[in-house]
Amino acid sequence: MEIITSLDDFEHIFFIGIAGAGMSALAQYLSGSGKKVSGSDRYFTEGTFNETQEKLKAEGISSFPQNGIGISDTIQLIIVSTAVEENVAEVIKSKALKIPIIKRSDLLALIVANKRTIAVGGTSGKSTTGGMLFQILETAGYEPGIISGAGLVSIIKQGKIGNAKVGKGEWLIIEADESDGSIVKYHPEIGLLLNIDKDHQEINELMDIFSIFKKNTTGKFVVNASNKLAKTLTQNEQNNFSSDENAAGFKATDLFQSGMNIQFKINKVPFHLKTIGKHNMENALAAVAVASLIGISLRQSAQGLSAYEGIYRRHQLLGEKNGIKVIDDYAHNPAKCAASINACQPIAPKVIAWFQPHGYGPTRFLKDDFIKEISQALRPNDEIWMSEIFYAGGTTVKDISANDLITEISKLGKKAFFVEDKKNLLQEIRTHFTNDCVLLLMGARDPELEIFSKNIYMQL
Repeated sequence: MEIITSLDDFEHIFFIGIAGAGMSALAQYLSGSGKKVSGSDRYFTEGTFNETQEKLKAEGISSFPQNGIGISDTIQLIIVSTAVEENVAEVIKSKALKIPIIKRSDLLALIVANKRTIAVGGTSGKSTTGGMLFQILETAGYEPGIISGAGLVSIIKQGKIGNAKVGKGEWLIIEADESDGSIVKYHPEIGLLLNIDKDHQEINELMDIFSIFKKNTTGKFVVNASNKLAKTLTQNEQNNFSSDENAAGFKATDLFQSGMNIQFKINKVPFHLKTIGKHNMENALAAVAVASLIGISLRQSAQGLSAYEGIYRRHQLLGEKNGIKVIDDYAHNPAKCAASINACQPIAPKVIAWFQPHGYGPTRFLKDDFIKEISQALRPNDEIWMSEIFYAGGTTVKDISANDLITEISKLGKKAFFVEDKKNLLQEIRTHFTNDCVLLLMGARDPELEIFSKNIYMQL
């Protein structure tokens, strides 16, 4: 990979794998900043409609199938994600044309270096917290920019993908990813650490990564003191946030959930959000703590969050039929799945949760945690269903099944069911519905999940 220190000399930039959430966000951001941007993706095929491709086109971004046709000697810089390997034909062609190649994270680091940046880190809640913080700053007149891993509903409503916006103001909010270690490349003015739970790496590896994140933060470092591991990286207790009334800093109390809404107080100021779950109170608290440190009052934050419309596939209510509320969620690690189930429980006396794990390696790594967290979250009347692990390709050992998790959860006395092909889910699950229940659909990475969830709702 090339060492690039500035984007000033590059006018035409090409993204290999442009449909990915992180890549499309950066592509839109550069396009909005005045660069000529194009890209390719393996999900783009001639003559086949692709929503992401159409939305990129609407932003002036040309896109191509991932066969090399889009790469020419007019391109000055190539961006690749960590999923793009050296032997991909387009990488080989780019090298033959002597076009510099850098990773997505290196591009983001270059952007961060030229903005007043708030980097949101942690193993859960990054997209949601970044979206909440964006809404607070937007409402307060700061005109922030954002580069996120998920679409904000407020931006999606404008016909865009929703995961990026070039703000006229001086602040930029980014989602800093620990899963590939790229978070250590950023030097933000404000670093926000939401939590540290076992996810893509072992705890000791995560602690090392987040310690570097803290060290690289040039200004204030804000930490969730409710999370034991995150709390150990506290820089200043007054900057912390917590749902523990005895903690210093910003405190959230008096949580009450009614249907699809929550209300609570932060340092005695009332807040109301159109979302669910204790974890979203903590996400909002994190956003408010950061906003306060840059001069936004608690009451201004409350006003901003009252207008927050949510994040795509984060507890997204698809609708209700025959007393069954269908909720689509991106939860994909043990802590997220448990929090998602817990958040739905005040809505109805029965939650039927379905989950599709992704990746054989990650599922094997987190097997015991999935079994423990999901089992503990389920009430006696609740159910967990799983379909087989989503396989995105590549070389891996398929020595584990989602049914292994279901078997162990069943042994713990919980209602757990396996339906190998998710296409058969609805016919298998129908007799388990009541006239007052939640059907919670969880999973990530699989590009079919959005259509799958919508079809489930339509066919109820």
